[in-house]
Amino acid sequence: MRSYPRNSPEAAARIVALVLIADGHVCRSEFDVFEQLDGSRELGLAPGSLPRIVQVLCEDLLMGRFGGGSMLGAVDDHALASLMREVDEPALQRKVLRLAVAAARADRHLADGETLVLAAARRHWGLEDEAEAGRLAAADLQAA
Repeated sequence: MRSYPRNSPEAAARIVALVLIADGHVCRSEFDVFEQLDGSRELGLAPGSLPRIVQVLCEDLLMGRFGGGSMLGAVDDHALASLMREVDEPALQRKVLRLAVAAARADRHLADGETLVLAAARRHWGLEDEAEAGRLAAADLQAA
């Protein structure tokens, strides 16, 4: 799996992308919510870049040691920790978590895989208050 510079827009967006693919189905509403919340600007990405980051993540997961079964099935806690370490700036972590929660909830269903990745982010980043992340996402959705 490729690595990105620490706290780069790509490293941050890859965490959002991982949440989006975690249920095995990325839907248009997830991308729409990300854009409504101006997620690209928030993370420092060029507008419309998230689909490309999702594609690159999927390619990385399908290659090498991640190549069997479902894409997320082979992403163990060690791999999640490695991805999460690339985003270590607390304000950026909170942005990523807020955007990821909002995008994951866009289809009105939080799948087990999405919950797993969000929980890993909170655990690795010390942001255990899921209710607070949910309130931030809900407030953002209402504002959008």
